[in-house]
Parts: sequence; structure tokens; C-alpha cells
Amino acid sequence: MKRTIIFTVMMAALIACAFGQNYTVQNVTGRVEREAGSQRVAVRAGDSLPGDTLIYTGVGASLVVNNGERTVTVQAARSGRLEELAAAASGIRISGNIARVDTRVVSRTTAQVSTASARASDAAQDEDIAAE
Repeated sequence: MKRTIIFTVMMAALIACAFGQNYTVQNVTGRVEREAGSQRVAVRAGDSLPGDTLIYTGVGASLVVNNGERTVTVQAARSGRLEELAAAASGIRISGNIARVDTRVVSRTTAQVSTASARASDAAQDEDIAAE
């Protein structure tokens, strides 16, 4: 029984790898390359790329691909497997601006906060707490 389950899981993983998703390149802006053997080849619109293709996007470049279900844009200065880049592109992207801070004026104050040990020493008399 155990062998059958392990064998089934391994075959499912093998089939999933063999029939991975293919991506169709819709638009290329800037320098986008893919690894082919030991060389890098430019990616062009209309190319069909398997999900395990290594992609390199240059500064100011972008790649728009479609896998049949959705369209994904891979931003500039990214490198990695296409399916990983497509999965990362679908996540939440948080961005914002940093406000200018005036660092000329430094004001450091300490608050007069008493601690529990200081308050206990100020007690007039000790109270016994009986456990009921």
C-alpha cells in the first residue's frame, strides 16, 4: 500500500514536470533574453517558451507573457525561471514614497515613567493577598 502511494505521487510529479505550462510572448520591451544551452538568446514577440526557461530582463525592460489562463508582466531587472517570475508577478506589490525628514533638529527627551519596582517601594504598607 505504501509503495503504491509513493509510486503514484512520484508519477504525478513526473507528469506535471513533463507537461509544464507553455507561455506565449505577447510583448517585449528593452533587453530580454532567455538561456538556450550555454548562450543567451533574445526573446521576441510570438515566441513560445516552456515554464522552466531561464529569463533575464535588463534595466528598463519588461516581458508580457500569456499562458492561456492569464497574462503576466515580468518587470525590469529580474532573472529566473519563467514560471517562478510569473508567480511572483501575481503577488501583491507594495510601494510608496519616503517623505523628507528634517534631521537638523534633534530633540531627545526622556519621559518620567516609574517602573513597577519604584512604585512598590513607595507603598505605605504591604498588603497580604489571601488565596481563596
